[in-house]
Formats: sequence, C-alpha cells, structure tokens
Amino acid sequence: MSGESPLHGEYKVPGGKLVVVDLTVENDAIASIRIAGDFFVEPDETVHEMERAVTGMRADSDAVALTRALTAAVPAGAQLLGFSPEAVATTIRRAVNSATTFADHDWQLVRGPALQPVQQMATDQVLTEEVGAGRRGPTLRIWEWASPAVVIGSFQSVKNEVDLDNAAAYGFEVVRRVSGGGAMFIEPQSAITYSLYAPVDLVKGMSFAESYAFLDSWVLTALHDLGIDASYVPLNDIASPAGKIGGAAQKRLGAGAVLHHTTMAYDMDGDRMTQVLRIGREKISDKGIASANKRVDPLKSQTGMTRDAIIDSLVDTFDRLYGLTEGAITDDESARVEQLVAEKFGTHGWVHRVP
Repeated sequence: MSGESPLHGEYKVPGGKLVVVDLTVENDAIASIRIAGDFFVEPDETVHEMERAVTGMRADSDAVALTRALTAAVPAGAQLLGFSPEAVATTIRRAVNSATTFADHDWQLVRGPALQPVQQMATDQVLTEEVGAGRRGPTLRIWEWASPAVVIGSFQSVKNEVDLDNAAAYGFEVVRRVSGGGAMFIEPQSAITYSLYAPVDLVKGMSFAESYAFLDSWVLTALHDLGIDASYVPLNDIASPAGKIGGAAQKRLGAGAVLHHTTMAYDMDGDRMTQVLRIGREKISDKGIASANKRVDPLKSQTGMTRDAIIDSLVDTFDRLYGLTEGAITDDESARVEQLVAEKFGTHGWVHRVP
C-alpha cells in the first residue's frame, strides 16, 4: 500500500449513529483522516484528538490497535453519544479494505416459492455460491416453508437436540444447515425466515459479531416502524423487552460471498416445541413447559398483523433503504439445488454427521 490514495468507509452503529471516515494512505501509513457522522460528541475537540491519534499509524493496523489509540485520545469527561472508539476503528478498517455498503449494490428480491426443508438448505448454498462466482447479484430471499422442520446447526448433535420419535410422529423433517448456531423449530405459517446472499466486501473490516448486527440492521428499522422496541443482542439474537423474537446464523461460502440467514417467530406452539426439541426441555425443566412461551415473544402477539403483512413491511423497508428488483431462482440454480439435495443435504451422512 503506497502512494496517496483517497479511501472512504461507512459504518452504521447498531442502535446508534452513522460513522464516516475519509482518509489517505501514504507509504503504508494513514497520512490524513477525517471522522464525520450524525453522532453527538462533547467537547468538539474530541474528534480532532481522535484523528490526530491515528494519523501516522500503519494503515493495516488491526481493530484492537486502532481502538486502543482512539480510546487513549478521548479527553477525560468527554461524551460520545451514538458511537464509540470501537466504531471508529471499524470504520477505518472498512475504508482501508474498500468495504462496500448496502446501497452500493443492486439487490434482487426472491420471495418463495414454498420449498421442502431439505431444498431450503441446498438453496442457501447454491445462491451464496452464485453470488460469490458473480453469476448472481446480491439477493434477499424470503423463505416459504412447504412443511414443518427442525433445522439444526452445522455442528450440533442430532440426538442431543431432537426427539426423533416425536419429530417423526408430528411430521417434522430434521435437516442440517451449513451455518452454525442452534436448532430452529419451524411450523410453516409460524416462522418468518430470510437470507441475504452478499459479496464479502459488504462486511470487510468488521468482526463476525459486528457483521451479524450490521446485516440485520434493516430488520430493526422495519420492526421499529411496526412499533416494536427491537434490539440486537450479541451474538445473534433479535429481541424486545417482551422476549426473544428471532436469531441469525452466518457462513462464508464460495469465492467471496457471505450467507446470512435469520428466523423470527411469527407465532409459536411452545408445547409442541418442547416435545420435539430436547434442548427446549432442558432450558425450562425447572420452570415448567409454560415458560417456553415466555422465552419467545412472537411478532403476532406484538403486532396483531398477519404474517404476510409483516413480510410485506420487511420487504418495503429494505426497498426504501437500499432498493430491490424482483428476481427468481433460475432453472440452472434449481437443478443445482436438486443435485445438492441428492448428494449432500438429503443424505443420512450429512444430517447425522454429528450423531
């Protein structure tokens, strides 16, 4: 990295304000920097002190080193509202790494069709790989479920998570996704699930934890517009004061693409969930089955809206913020999905790879 080069980075702090950094790099060091945004800070000189603290640092400094320098530069008693030294460090890293923003991309919307659970798993891999290969643009997919499912994380044990006899009795197919995290209990009209398939440039300069909140930030905006006091709870939960709403998982796949998918509870049968999921029994064993309904506060109870109306609102918010054009799963992608169902996701070896 040599020669003076103007670089620009942006980072919206989850639940906070936008931080913007413009900097130049010369001889592999930060030669000049301007920190801006819609945050609040007192006294004004704080921003200048932070700029001066990182000027001259190596442009490839990691977030820890940048945060340490920025924190030390904040005067005693200064007030930073809506941002932090950590947020500025992330923004610097995004500028240096030429990270993109949501608005830099032309997003496609794929809504449906209803797929079997095993097809959903394969579709996530296929569309992520297509984005990574440059054959598909960044995409928001709204899932429609054709049948009930238990979706376990990539590293979970089947026998530890699922009562297979009850799952079979109640018609729940057990499938394994490519991302980590916990089990998802899915009844088709009681869950709202979406995936983002995006170039990895969108999350450059961020830690995994930061990228989770960043990729779901538009959902918090949508929920707030519906009157829900939603917030992101690290690492991967969306919650409200009334309880958990949903959870996210993430995986890097293909050549330079990120898969981020989130499931939110629209409605919930807590009794049935505890019959099918073993982990649900353990979590509430000392409180009684009724407490399962208190752990999660579904969107239906918070809004009174239909599932489709909530999905419409989510899509409208994304479109308003970043733009969306209608898209669809192509014939070639569908063929690849069926191939992966047969060769991977529908096999005993994959589903039970952690017995």
